[in-house]
Amino acid sequence: MADFVTALGLLLVIEGALYALFPDGMQRMMRAALETPSSRLRNGGIAALLFGFAIVWFVRS
Repeated sequence: MADFVTALGLLLVIEGALYALFPDGMQRMMRAALETPSSRLRNGGIAALLFGFAIVWFVRS
């Protein structure tokens, strides 16, 4: 559970840094995401999920 909370904290640090350093770029990215078809966002999310899972799997084994 501690690893999960640590990972969540790191995620928030990275996301917060992006919003703090590049607020205009993040707004442009959100606009682009709203215009992107749901299927494409879903496929990108699945790819990111699998890639992240693979990274954790290789690091932990």
